[in-house]
Amino acid sequence: MNSQIIQNTILFVQEKLEGAEGGHDWFHIERVWRNSKLIAQSENVNMLIVELGALLHDIADSKFNDGDETIGPKIATEFMESQGIDSADLDHVIAIIENISFKGGNQAQKFTSPELNVVQDADRLDALGAIGIARAFNYGGFKNREIYNPSIAPKLNMSIAEYKASTDPSINHFYEKLLLLKDRMNTKTGQQLAQERQKFMELYLKQFYGEWNGDI
Repeated sequence: MNSQIIQNTILFVQEKLEGAEGGHDWFHIERVWRNSKLIAQSENVNMLIVELGALLHDIADSKFNDGDETIGPKIATEFMESQGIDSADLDHVIAIIENISFKGGNQAQKFTSPELNVVQDADRLDALGAIGIARAFNYGGFKNREIYNPSIAPKLNMSIAEYKASTDPSINHFYEKLLLLKDRMNTKTGQQLAQERQKFMELYLKQFYGEWNGDI
C-alpha cells in the first residue's frame, strides 16, 4: 500500500515540477528523497511521513509563488487526501512542509519531530557541496543577480521579509545561508555528511577569491 502511494506521489511531483527552475526541480526533490531515506536508516521514524515530506516539501515553493507560503501545503493536502492518507499523518507532513525552510535562519521553528529532522537535514545537504554551489549560481542566474560584488557585504541577521526580498550577489548567499547549515544539522548522519560538503565549499571559495583577485 505505502509503496503505491509513494509511486503515485513521485508521478504527481514530476508532473507538477515539469519545467521548474533547475535548483528546485524534480531532481532536487529526488536527491532530498534519497538522502532522507539514507539518514532515516539511523533514526527511529515513520518512513511514510519521511518519504511524503521529502517528496512534497517543495511542491510549490513560495519563492516562485509571489511569496505565498499557503499554496504548497494546500496542493500537498489535496493530493494526500486523494491518496487516503491518515489525517494525523497528513497533518504531520504538512507541518514538515511549513517548517522545513531556512527563512534567514533567525526564526524559531514552530514544530519539531524526528521526521522533520530527517527531511530538513536532507534538504539542507542539497544546499551544500558541489550541488549546493551549482544550485546557488543557477538560482542567482534565474533571478539575474550578480555573481559577486565586493562592495556588497553579506547580511547575517536578516528578518524573514528581508531574506525573501534580498537581491544580493550569489556569493553572499554562501555566508547568509549555505555555510551556516553545517552547524544546524539535526541528525548524526546529517552532521557527518555536511562536514565533507562544507570543506568542498570552503575550498571552492578560496579558489574563487584567488581567481577574482588575480592571485592564482
